[in-house]
Order: sequence, then structure tokens, then C-alpha cells
Amino acid sequence: MRAREGDFIESVEGLIFDVKGLVHPTNRVIAFIRYFPCMKGSRKRRETIYSKIYSLSERFQFLSENFPEYIAYDSVFDEKLCQVPTQKVTHHYKPAEKLEEFRGNPKDLDELEGKALELADILKSSANIHSKSIGVSGSIMVGLHKQNSDIDLIVYGVKSCRKVHSALENLLNEKNTHVNSYSQNDLRALFEFRFKDTTMNFEDFVQTESRKLLQGKFMGVDYFIRFVKDWNEIDEKYGDVNYKNCGYAKVRATIVDDSESIFTPCRYRISNVRIIKGPKLGSIEEIASFRGRFCEQARVGEVVIAQGKVERVMDNRRNCEYFRLLVGNRPSDCMILA
Repeated sequence: MRAREGDFIESVEGLIFDVKGLVHPTNRVIAFIRYFPCMKGSRKRRETIYSKIYSLSERFQFLSENFPEYIAYDSVFDEKLCQVPTQKVTHHYKPAEKLEEFRGNPKDLDELEGKALELADILKSSANIHSKSIGVSGSIMVGLHKQNSDIDLIVYGVKSCRKVHSALENLLNEKNTHVNSYSQNDLRALFEFRFKDTTMNFEDFVQTESRKLLQGKFMGVDYFIRFVKDWNEIDEKYGDVNYKNCGYAKVRATIVDDSESIFTPCRYRISNVRIIKGPKLGSIEEIASFRGRFCEQARVGEVVIAQGKVERVMDNRRNCEYFRLLVGNRPSDCMILA
């Protein structure tokens, strides 16, 4: 099984997980629980009622209490992770395939599915990318969306992603378009939704979120677009790089390369790093995250304050090692403009 960021998988117990990252162990998939069968849930697919889990801490807690076999220590990432054995996967949901289904049966779509298809086709046409380079993910892909659910789209391939990013900028600058940036009220609602999973204040939140292109409103519906590298652009296999947990730190740094900031996982090369709090180790060369909310967080030349886990990265392919700051695993993790 080749699973990647944006895919979903379903287990023999009927649990639905969203896949994280692009590198996975042999015969296991790193994926976080998202939906589970529950009579008290608010979502229904066919005859089964589901509940949704939001925060990372709640996902780990749910699995620890109910399905501890899906949590395992991973020596490559030096961390406890949610991992699903491939032999326990009953269904592998793929965004591009789901969008092709929508195109084949447009009359059968509900209102939200129709809007997701329309937005995808607008981006496809505006950016002039192949139809297989874009897909629909999230609750819509697995048929568990509600009337107020978001539209989650995935774009594959570096070239296609950059073309869509440019197209989004043009669309957001045009008048009489259904694609709009978040208003101040929208940002307040987004901040309150994330409040339990973040510690930054509203002013810092607005400073970064208000200029992002990958999120906004389409015909009144929230959307988020995730950019993912294609299979032939992923040069890391499981075990090629090892990561060692070196503690927790808060740093001040200057962004020197933001070319990977639009992708998930995202990466920012940094310099002039000053450790504000935490272990004094070798030079931290980058800030990275597996969470889409940290995409487009800062630009070249900007100074940031970031807080997260310090990792020693040991790249066996290039016979080198360096340190990085990984953000997004704890509510206290942050990356704001200084």
C-alpha cells in the first residue's frame, strides 16, 4: 500500500484515519484517528453513525483507551505514533479518485459535493493542470460531511502546486469571484475553533492567517487546499533519515528559504537562530511541520518566534546531521512573526 498525506484509511473495526506525511514503515501506515462508529455521533453514512475527533491529544487518548494496538513507538521518528497495520486496512480512500467519481456522476452530488467539484474545476482550469493532479479529501471524501463542513482539496506535484498557488492569488484579487479571503469575522471564528489546540493570541494569529492563500471561502463555504509532492518527487524512504528527540525549545530566527512552505509537510530554512528557552545544542537549521496550519506561516527575510520539539536529523543518504524544530505536536507549539 502506498498511502500519503490527504489519503484516508478505514480499519476492520470501522475506524477512519487520516494519513499523515509521505514516509511510512513497511506494512504500517502513520495515520491519526478521525471518525469512529458511535451512536451519540452527529454524522451518518448509510446505516452507521459516526463521531469525529478533532485535537491530537483526544485522538491519542481515544486510541489509548479503546484501541491501544494502534499506538506504537517508532524508532525512526523517536516518538509514539498512531500506526495502522496494512493488513487491518479494509479501504483506502484517495482524493483524486473521489473527485473523478464526482465528475462521472455530477447529478448525484449534494450541494456541498457540487461546490467542492466546482472549486476544484475552477482551480484546474485557472492553473491549467491535469485533472488527476487535484482531488477532494476530508469528510466529503469519506461521505461523512455535514451541511456546514469545509471543502478540503489536495493538489499533487510541485509544478501543479505552484501553478495553483499563483492561480489562487489571481482569483482572490479578482472582483465578482466566488473565491474570497477570510474576513476579520471569519478569522475570529477560525481562531475560536482552534483555541484549544493553540496558545497564540488573536493578534498574532491574524497577522499570519490573514495573508494565506490556501484557505478562504468559496460560495460561503470554508475551504483549505493542501499541496503534496507527487510520488516521483519524494526522495526519502522509511529509515533513510532518523530523528532523535532532543527536548523542547523556543527560538528566534530569520527565514532564509520559504520555498517549501506551501507543501505538507512544510519546511522553512532559518539562520541567526537564538535559543530563547530550551537545550543549547548545535545550530538549528530548519523549522518543519506535518500540519497544514503551519503552511505559509512566514516569508523570506521575516523574523519569527517558534516553539516546538527539537530533533537531531541524521540523514543516512547524505551522511550528514543537523537539528530542526518540529512544530504542531502540542498546543503550546507556535510560529509567529517577531
